Amino acid sequence: MNGIRVRFAPSPTGPIHIGNMRTALFNYLFAKHEGKADFILRIEDTDATRSTVEYEKYIYKELEWLGIEWDEGPDKGGPVGPYRQSQRLDIYQRYLQKLIDEGFVYRCYCTPEELEVDKEQAVKAGDIPRYSGKCRHLSDEEIRRFEAEGRPSVIRFIVPDHEMIAFDDLIKGHIEIDSHTLGGDMIIFRSDNMPTYNFAVVIDDHLMDITHVIRGDDHVANTPKQLLIYKALGFTPPLFAHTAMILGPDRTKLSKRHGDNYIGQYRHKGYLPEALFNFLALLGWSPEDEREIMSKDEIISAFSLNRASRSPAVFDIDKLNWMNGIYIRQSPPGRIAALAVPHLKAAGLIDDNVDMRWLEKAVASVQEGISYVAEIVEPLRIYFGNVVEPENDEAAEVLKAQGVYGLLQRFKEIVEQAQNIDEAFAKEVFNQLKNDTGLKGKSLFMPIRVALTGRCHGPEMVTVIPLLGRDLILSRLEHILSRLGEDI
Repeated sequence: MNGIRVRFAPSPTGPIHIGNMRTALFNYLFAKHEGKADFILRIEDTDATRSTVEYEKYIYKELEWLGIEWDEGPDKGGPVGPYRQSQRLDIYQRYLQKLIDEGFVYRCYCTPEELEVDKEQAVKAGDIPRYSGKCRHLSDEEIRRFEAEGRPSVIRFIVPDHEMIAFDDLIKGHIEIDSHTLGGDMIIFRSDNMPTYNFAVVIDDHLMDITHVIRGDDHVANTPKQLLIYKALGFTPPLFAHTAMILGPDRTKLSKRHGDNYIGQYRHKGYLPEALFNFLALLGWSPEDEREIMSKDEIISAFSLNRASRSPAVFDIDKLNWMNGIYIRQSPPGRIAALAVPHLKAAGLIDDNVDMRWLEKAVASVQEGISYVAEIVEPLRIYFGNVVEPENDEAAEVLKAQGVYGLLQRFKEIVEQAQNIDEAFAKEVFNQLKNDTGLKGKSLFMPIRVALTGRCHGPEMVTVIPLLGRDLILSRLEHILSRLGEDI
């Protein structure tokens, strides 16, 4: 095959971590920017005890939600399938046999206890924890005895001692690693006859003609191991690019203690996909003009690994909230209302019979002040419930001011007599109240706001009043008036 080919190869063993999704995004952006390039989705499901079909479907769902399309994969097929590792086991066996025939591997029968002793002895000798390689020299008789015992075994690849393994990383630059630091001869087939990551990934990337491997920098240590396997099999390795680690605000590795780490958690909270696409693209990369708000097409056009950072990227939730808030404010209220429905149902505020046209107007009144859709529940509470109470001492004090009882009583009378409670009414009623009571400014507006919403701050009252409607307004006024004494 000709042209650039990149891949994203997740394991379907759980929800997709933010770091993994950033890896998928960088591969996608690189492929799209280059134009004539293919983005392959490969499922690494050799961990049979943890991999599930449900999590594989979850991978597709999250990628599609974020706007990442792939050219080949388990669901789409392609010229170099199958695209699930569990369906490629015969392929791995063929290449394992090649390594066996050429003397690059051997069978290891060491027990976990023996391996622990090996590591302890290495550390005592001033070395790193490593496997001694003692099974490399087993006699035929010893092998027969272990087999007769039924002792489990693995296949180890012989790692040369003190060989400098070098490669030019497209992000990190030139890297050299002494093979002595790799921990000894590495396992490439487990006792369950399944290939390990470092073996399977080499076979897959070679047979799928992957030209560029773009992945997190936690894989830097795996690269020399893989390069040894490439060399043993006579394969030409791809180019490597290891993206910067993602840190939490305290500059430690992003983990559960920093909050939400999975893409689905942000989707459920009502973060918009275009905002998260924008945000993740800037975690370890920046355009030449340092813009921060960019469309998908703008990011694709500007993306280059030359602008990828070597320094760790900090996942700043405040910045994500700021960015998502911008995208929310740019969105039609109908879109935000539809996304808000499950959150409002969970809060017990609406059911399936909600008037969506009314809800869109209510959402539009508070949309400006939220960072993600789940936050909309609290500001929208002002539109639900027959009665409200002052939410704090500040609001309670407003209702204790001189003349409030008379103001609210007169407002109630006007509402009862009005033909329509619409925006025109809401604009005119304050002029009428000003003339009737002599109150003006905050002394006029604030008591009505608190009486109708329980809050000192919120949407414009000319918007709130029509959305509440006559019945709710009268119910709330009657409740508040019953709590007040005249002129208190």
